[in-house]
Amino acid sequence: MSRTSPLFSPYRMASIDLPNRIVMAPLTRDRAGPGNVPTALMAEYYRQRASAGLIISEASQICPEGQGYDATPGIHSEEQIAGWRKVTDAVHDAGGHIYLQLWHVGRISNVALQPGGVEPVAPSAIQANAKTFVNGDFAPTSMPRALRTEELPGLVATYATAARNAMTAGFDGVEIHAANGYLLDQFLRDGTNKRDDAYGGPIANRARLLFEVVEAVSAAIGPERTGVRLAPVSPSNDISDSDPTALFSHVVEGLDARGIAYIHIVEGATGGSRDIGQPFDFVALRKRFRGAYIANNGYDKALADQALLADHADLIAFGKPFIANPDLVARLQQNAPLNAVVRETLYGGGAEGYTDYPALD
Repeated sequence: MSRTSPLFSPYRMASIDLPNRIVMAPLTRDRAGPGNVPTALMAEYYRQRASAGLIISEASQICPEGQGYDATPGIHSEEQIAGWRKVTDAVHDAGGHIYLQLWHVGRISNVALQPGGVEPVAPSAIQANAKTFVNGDFAPTSMPRALRTEELPGLVATYATAARNAMTAGFDGVEIHAANGYLLDQFLRDGTNKRDDAYGGPIANRARLLFEVVEAVSAAIGPERTGVRLAPVSPSNDISDSDPTALFSHVVEGLDARGIAYIHIVEGATGGSRDIGQPFDFVALRKRFRGAYIANNGYDKALADQALLADHADLIAFGKPFIANPDLVARLQQNAPLNAVVRETLYGGGAEGYTDYPALD
């Protein structure tokens, strides 16, 4: 019976009380306004979904160089902070909680999106076999340049500034995006990180930048308001590693030692199969972390209940179902049918396929 489902039980996550175990995963929708400023339409979109125990916002670039797709919001200008404040106010007025996802795409960008048309940055000058969304269409990524060692402290400071901006904008916390082949993930993986300085080579060196970012963000806003997203085996954006078990065991142990609120784990291929490539023990990963474990990817109600009852996760993130079902929590509680996602309106546009999906009567 739905009334006994653990999905709808409350959960204390670090500094906030969540009314249920359902998390709205970050979902890029490419609907920011000029200057990559969040809009009133975005405020309505998130307000509609505020029944989630926790919303994690769409990824938001920490600086202009961090952008990889058209019309994605930022968190580095006064106008963007003000735009996000309208979103957080709407969510809080509806009784919800919302974290901002901090994003730097690294090499997953195109020169058309970079200030001055310069190359995107990356740990190493290796072009991704991937595409970005530019001028309303998908385009190949550009060849990046390798970040110089002396640039990295400034990058770390930019993450901390973005986290402080998020708190000014009214967010309950932030999630550091270290998944899906973006910049911090690029530093973690030996397929994209060929550096010979203190940030390349052994696992401890490749994890150094992520740990420095986590420490800086935690110092800025508190570890209890800081989460990290990881995707150990997802091949998204042409990312790979020769030994993900050793790498992510080290990473999660390091995050546990730093006392952050949660880790958000993509189990399998992002937006794809839960069973891909070499076997990976996510339960063992969960046991290495004492904070909240958010499980993500391919979950329905039955699988979510199974994971929660087995103590394999504390919270379950739903992505695509939240796109088409603003009242997903109620639908799951009532075992009601779900609206189907209209793929043609996923990226860009206006209210159609964004805020006009019907709720239950």
